[in-house]
Amino acid sequence: MKFFKPFYIQPRFFYAGIGIVVLFGLSYFIPVLFNIAQLSILVLALLFIIDFFTIFIGTHKIEAERILPDKFSNGDNNTVNLQIKNNYPISIHLEIIDEIPEQFQKRDFKIKHRVAPRRSKNISYQLRPTERGEYHFGSLNVYATSVLNLVAKRFTFSSDAMVPTYPSFKQLKKFELLNINQNSLEYGLKKVRRLGHTMEFEQIKDYVLGDDLRTINWKATAKRNQLMVNQFQDEKSQPVYSIIDKGRIMKMPFDGLSLLDYAINASLVISNVVLKKHDKAGMLSFSKRIDNVVVAERRSSQMQLILEALYNVNTDFFESDFSRLYANIKRHITNRSLLLMYTNFETMDGLNRQLPYLKAIAKSHVLVVIFFKNTELDTLIKTKAETVQQVYDKVIAEKFDFEKRLIVNELKKYGIYSILTTPENLTIDTINKYLEIKSRGLL
Repeated sequence: MKFFKPFYIQPRFFYAGIGIVVLFGLSYFIPVLFNIAQLSILVLALLFIIDFFTIFIGTHKIEAERILPDKFSNGDNNTVNLQIKNNYPISIHLEIIDEIPEQFQKRDFKIKHRVAPRRSKNISYQLRPTERGEYHFGSLNVYATSVLNLVAKRFTFSSDAMVPTYPSFKQLKKFELLNINQNSLEYGLKKVRRLGHTMEFEQIKDYVLGDDLRTINWKATAKRNQLMVNQFQDEKSQPVYSIIDKGRIMKMPFDGLSLLDYAINASLVISNVVLKKHDKAGMLSFSKRIDNVVVAERRSSQMQLILEALYNVNTDFFESDFSRLYANIKRHITNRSLLLMYTNFETMDGLNRQLPYLKAIAKSHVLVVIFFKNTELDTLIKTKAETVQQVYDKVIAEKFDFEKRLIVNELKKYGIYSILTTPENLTIDTINKYLEIKSRGLL
């Protein structure tokens, strides 16, 4: 019951009142209980007055502050800290109701703690956002009660706070590959001979027998009065683009996140890995049109540019236009690049409609098509069928699962690499494929 804004009578008071009413009722049959009931009323009233003045005398008896991070990491647990200070001379029981953003749809969020007299306490809780965007917090409400717990006083703090939710930057640390080198990769990888001649200059050195005469540096030779040649090395900075399909097929949910968000999180991590491996990272998204373009570069601000671009990637629920994607790549990505394309194909018919464009892209670039297993089908296939309907469902599930494997073989037939993975393994499988391609010298 609420009499005025900060004043609340606790359920314990009403339970005690109900007990007294029961005593009065029983006193009709047992007269001695009548005096006990009257005394109980006086005791309850006295305790209520003591509790009221204990909680309400004085100001600023409770201090609280909500400490939020600069941004949330999508799909990860993010910590929210609460700093509580008890200025009462007695221990106080606190019931904390934080008005968390509506995206979490939690209407029963409540934390209970006891704080010693004139002491502070740090309290933390976890939030796991499943979509990017702005998350608005409301008020931080703290209800203080004494050990009697007959009356509560409400304190309100920290209203109108906003935290943006970005793609999962927490995975960057999880998949940090600073210490990984080519020798740490799996054995058995075959080095593929590169076609052509890379021309990244390394140094000028003295000519020795066997050096390519075409690399003689005539200016340096004239200055030193002896033959000098330019020495070149394999180009290290290869362009790597994350291409994200943001059509309606990528809105399919899995464990709270859409396939689009899994692709976005994986793109952020692989971009970081690419830059750590001295390559150039870039990205773009496509559906009905090409958006969120970040040209592949290797510079200190590149990760921030990619993070901001990924933050703004949202599905438009259209059918993805692969022909427009091919035209854009042909016009703007002129150097041979590694293209990591996040999309999804459920059937061979879906692949065949887009296969001519994928083949055209693969002629000029190393193309990796990344699409997803349907884990619900795996569960259905492994479940024992006991009825005719279950047998029918299982056969259909096996058919779709078989088509996924056919898609992999069809892409392989035309020299297009592919990754068929589950959403939770998307990031690590993409990193492994990138390292494999790099170690084989396919770029």
